[in-house]
Amino acid sequence: MKPQETDATLDHLAGGKPADSGQFLLGRRLRLVRGLLPVQGGHLVDFGCGNGAQTALLVPLFERVTGVDVDPEFLEAFRRRITAEGWGDRVTAVELLDGRIPLEDGAADVVTSFTVLEHVPDEQAALAEIHRVLRPGGRLLISVPNRWWIFETHGADLPLLPWNRVPLVSWWPKRLHDRWARARIYRRREIVALVESAGFTVNETLRLTAPMDMIRWGPLRDLIRSAFFGRDRAALPFLATEILVSAER
Repeated sequence: MKPQETDATLDHLAGGKPADSGQFLLGRRLRLVRGLLPVQGGHLVDFGCGNGAQTALLVPLFERVTGVDVDPEFLEAFRRRITAEGWGDRVTAVELLDGRIPLEDGAADVVTSFTVLEHVPDEQAALAEIHRVLRPGGRLLISVPNRWWIFETHGADLPLLPWNRVPLVSWWPKRLHDRWARARIYRRREIVALVESAGFTVNETLRLTAPMDMIRWGPLRDLIRSAFFGRDRAALPFLATEILVSAER
């Protein structure tokens, strides 16, 4: 599969913003990921860990955890949490340098990466590096934005429209979407093909139900969640914000 990025895509890619601790989305991902892990224990590498809010929830499941990111400020925030939690050398936060994870080949038993691939300069290079550090038989759990969600979750720099959460931008033809959106977006078959082209065997794909974290007023958010978004897995594509892929090296 050819790389998806075009010159327009690269011009508009924005860096990811990590979720904050306590967001509903983090617990939803954790519940789904736990069901996809072959066994607990071993070494987890979280590619694109950000401030470690999601990574921290995975720490109890593994003997060793390494968070990897390109942003020194996010990594420093994660290191402060590592110190505060008293995790010691069992949990580390390291910087991605020139696209390379500072670990030996086959060092990881599990690699996770949540809504990161849509931001990287080169999708195939990132997946190749993940493939390198994952041991044979190891598990990759990766999520990306779902094209059929009603809103473009990363926003778009649209002319004359300062509100960047314009409905159905994510449904636009790919060339039009990629011209304005701040991150890539994927159909299920696209992310599956991309992961398989990197040498992985895809075992399962799930759709993560929209968490509705962006609704600030609690009573309204809780009402909408209970009425439409109560389950962690979405049965219908337009109810899901992310596609979660489970694959084996």
